[in-house]
Amino acid sequence: MEEKQSSLIHKISKVISDFFNPLVSLIIFFIYMSIREYSFNDSLLYFLPILLMIIIPVIIWLVWNVRTGRYTNMDVSNRQQRKTLYIFIAVCVITYLIFNYIRNGYIDFVMLFILILLFTLQISNLYIKSSMHTAFNIFVAALFFSLDWKTGLIWLGIAVLVGITRIILKRHTVKEVFMGAGIAFLVSFIYLYCNIQFQH
Repeated sequence: MEEKQSSLIHKISKVISDFFNPLVSLIIFFIYMSIREYSFNDSLLYFLPILLMIIIPVIIWLVWNVRTGRYTNMDVSNRQQRKTLYIFIAVCVITYLIFNYIRNGYIDFVMLFILILLFTLQISNLYIKSSMHTAFNIFVAALFFSLDWKTGLIWLGIAVLVGITRIILKRHTVKEVFMGAGIAFLVSFIYLYCNIQFQH
């Protein structure tokens, strides 16, 4: 009976962890923000470059590296393997930031802080493999919070749940989850503070 319960908890944890991976969580936020803040045409103009320059290339990069054996799994659980993933994502985000600045004449604030979060996680990765799933979901909670505090709190609950699943699945230790959470809380606090300052 205990084994069945343990197996069920493991399966539920895997579903939650797989669904709320950083890419999916960010896609959900960008769709929510596009619908809330823009007209249909404007949301397409905003979201399509992100999709084509960041999301799709990162998915292709992950699938290709898993298939060729460079990455053990789609989570890129191995600390050494993560280095190239962080670099590739950073290159995609920087490319998008430059493109957006040339096209629109302003720096995409959300993407800038995603880049800051990535660099901070990369530095942390030199010493401890901090949980990217946990970090990104906490940051997504901050993004939601800047638009609607209730949705932000709901997503913070999701982030806590994701952190727990990472421990259950043995993808991260408690220390690694807390490290990811700590980094994300710091970056999120700075993001929310700057967001408030720029609005006034």
